[in-house]
Amino acid sequence: MPGFEVFGDEERKQVNDVLETGILMRYGFDGMRNNQWKAKEFEEAFAERMHSNHCQLVSSGTSALTVALASAGVGAGDEVIMPTFTFVASFESIMMLGAVPVLVDIDDTLTLDPHAVEAAITPRTRCIMPVHMCGSMADLKALKAICENYNLLLLEDACQAIGGSFDGKPLGSYGDLGCFSFDFVKTITCGEGGAVISNFEQYKIHADQYQDHGHDHEGNDRGAETHPTLGYNFRISELNAAVGLAQLAKLDDILAVQEKHYGIMRKAISDIPGVTFRRVPETGVENYSFLNFFLPTGETAQKAHKALLEAGVDGCFYWYTNNWHYINGWEHLRNLKSLGRMPSEIKEHIQDLNNTDFSKSDHWMSRTISCLVKVGWTEEEVEQRADKMRKVLEGIL
Repeated sequence: MPGFEVFGDEERKQVNDVLETGILMRYGFDGMRNNQWKAKEFEEAFAERMHSNHCQLVSSGTSALTVALASAGVGAGDEVIMPTFTFVASFESIMMLGAVPVLVDIDDTLTLDPHAVEAAITPRTRCIMPVHMCGSMADLKALKAICENYNLLLLEDACQAIGGSFDGKPLGSYGDLGCFSFDFVKTITCGEGGAVISNFEQYKIHADQYQDHGHDHEGNDRGAETHPTLGYNFRISELNAAVGLAQLAKLDDILAVQEKHYGIMRKAISDIPGVTFRRVPETGVENYSFLNFFLPTGETAQKAHKALLEAGVDGCFYWYTNNWHYINGWEHLRNLKSLGRMPSEIKEHIQDLNNTDFSKSDHWMSRTISCLVKVGWTEEEVEQRADKMRKVLEGIL
C-alpha cells in the first residue's frame, strides 16, 4: 500500500487508450470513443473480483458512501451508527444527506463494538456502518445479526481494507452494500475514485441514477434520458477508471507482497513483553496494509511513536491525536461548524459530542500504533525496518 508504488506501463496503456479517443467522460459520444468504455469494464471486473452482482463506480470513497446510503433510501433525520475511529468522510457522507451520524465506541478490533451498537439503536436508526479501518474488519457476524434483528441496513465501509475477507467473502460483500475508495494512497488507486457494490438490483438502479443527476441511462441518446428521481454528479471519469482498471489487475500481487512484509514486521515484535495485537474476528483475513498493535499505556504508546519516527521508521501513526481519524480531532463535527445552515434534523438529534463518554474508545486508541506496510520495499529494507522497530520497542518497554 499504496497502489501508486506499482505504477507502470499497464496504467499508461489504459490511459492512452482513452486519450487517443479524446473522450474523457464515461457516458455518451458513442461513435467517437472507438469502443473504449473503461468505467464499464472496471465495474464488471470489480464486481467479479468482489463476488458481487453489481458495481457502481463514483468519484471518491466519500461519494460512494453517500450514493450507497441514498440508494437504500437513507435521508433526512435517519440515524446511521458509525465508529469513533474512522476517516472524516464517514460522517460527511451521512450528513450530506441530512441524516444523523451516531458515533459509538470501538473495541479491540479497532472497529465498532457490537454491544455499543445495539445500545445506540433508536426508532430513527436506519443503518449500521462498520468501517474496516487499517486493513481489518469489524465483527460482521455480530453486526449482521443485530441488523437482522432490528431490520437495519448493513453498509460496509471497506475503503481501507480492499482485499480482506470475512467468512470467505470479500470485505464489502458481506453486508447489504459495500463501499471502496481508490484515492491516491489506497491499496489500488484511480487517483480519485470509489465504488459501491451490492447484490440487490434495486440498489444498483438507484446508485446508477443518483450518481448521474438522476439519469435513467435507458436508450442510446443521453439527451433523451428521463430522470426518475433527483440525483447529483458523483461520476467517475474515463481517465480515472482507466488507471483503476490497470491497478485492479495488480491487486492480488499487491496483497501477497503486503502479507509477506506484514509477517516480517509482526514476527520481529511479537515476543516483546507488553506488545499485543489488534484482534481480527474469527474467519476474518486482513489485507495486511497496516500492522496495528497495542502498548500497555497511552503514555508508552506516545513515547514509542515518537521514538519510532526518530529512528527513521516512517509511516507509523498514532491516531489518538490525529486530526482526521479520531473523535478527539473532530472539533468541527463536535461543534457543527458549517459554511451554511445545518439541517434541523441534524441539529435536533445529533449527540452532544463534546460531552459524550468515549472512554472505551480512548482505552484502545490511546494505546494503538499503526505502521503502514509498503509494497515497494525490498526484503532487505523490510528486515531493517523490522529490526529498528524491535530495538525501539524493547528500549521503551
